[in-house]
Amino acid sequence: MAAMNEKDYYAILGVESSATTDEIRRAFQKKARKLHPDVNKAPDAEEKFKEVSEAYAVLSDESKRKRYDAMRSGSPFAGSGFGGSYGGSAGAGSPFGWGFPFGGAGQAQSGTRSRSYNPRAGADVVYELTLDDEAAKSGTKRGVTYQRYVACEACSGHGSVESDHAETCPTCGGSGHIHVDLSGIFGFGVVEMGCPECEGTGKVVANPCESCGGSGRVLSASEVVVEVPAGSHDGDEIRLEGKGNAGTNASSAGDFVCRVRVPSEQMSPSVAFGMRVLGFDVPFVAFGAIAGVLPSLLFYVVILAALGVFSIARGGGLKASPRWWRHARVAFVNGLVTGTFFALVMVSLFSCGASLGRTGYGAVRG
Repeated sequence: MAAMNEKDYYAILGVESSATTDEIRRAFQKKARKLHPDVNKAPDAEEKFKEVSEAYAVLSDESKRKRYDAMRSGSPFAGSGFGGSYGGSAGAGSPFGWGFPFGGAGQAQSGTRSRSYNPRAGADVVYELTLDDEAAKSGTKRGVTYQRYVACEACSGHGSVESDHAETCPTCGGSGHIHVDLSGIFGFGVVEMGCPECEGTGKVVANPCESCGGSGRVLSASEVVVEVPAGSHDGDEIRLEGKGNAGTNASSAGDFVCRVRVPSEQMSPSVAFGMRVLGFDVPFVAFGAIAGVLPSLLFYVVILAALGVFSIARGGGLKASPRWWRHARVAFVNGLVTGTFFALVMVSLFSCGASLGRTGYGAVRG
């Protein structure tokens, strides 16, 4: 194997030294198609294929790429001995563990084709609709235009026009990872990497659709009419099933979720903090009075109360809305629960200190 300074991994893959990870992956897959021993019967095809695989293993890993770049620049801190050999992967029926053909790299969203078969349910689309008090009270209808992923019409959402079924990844044999021997790189042995063909899923789409790139979905503008019922309040949700993002590779779609926002019923973060502080303060007063150590806790109690009142006033003060008070109660109770624990601990410490003080005083007098 050639010495490190005789190898230019960027030249081997045919990319610039500033190439992105996606560009490196695409270059590797393009080279691998032509050099794979199952296809190319030239005497030096196997050796070149190993060299391309080695270059990809180094340049696709950020830390290894930085070390390689440092050594190319002659850095004295980069170490020495940067040579490796292709170790292959388990499975796939090839002695090298690499199958054929190799698909495009990247995700369909970035405009590149990917053979990765990765069915996932689509995410919900969440939309916040702000209403005034009258609209929330009487109800209303609103048209909403939004962007979402919809099932690709060309392949009916499957990712492939010709086949509805996924195939076992020929590159990794279904394991989702490959192995490359980099024994000469700073002591690295056989390195396990995510398979660049199936992106770790172990399955690939047969003949990825040109329209969606194999994902089974494309970005599109959609419209819905949201009917907000009368008597709605801040935080209410209207859910339209199946109107969210389409899933990948024919998986189920998410929902369109409209969250109602009524400013008069909303509680500002400052007020919410103030209510939690007041709730936190109450247990100190109660347990301190019961244990007879309230005077010792008075300084803390007053400071907390003042902080809570100041935060509420700063955030706009109290409101008359029943829903606002519901939010306030929740914040207060959250503070109350947390404060109970800390109050029990602090009251216990003050009580123990007071008991020790009285015992010690009595012993001295005796």
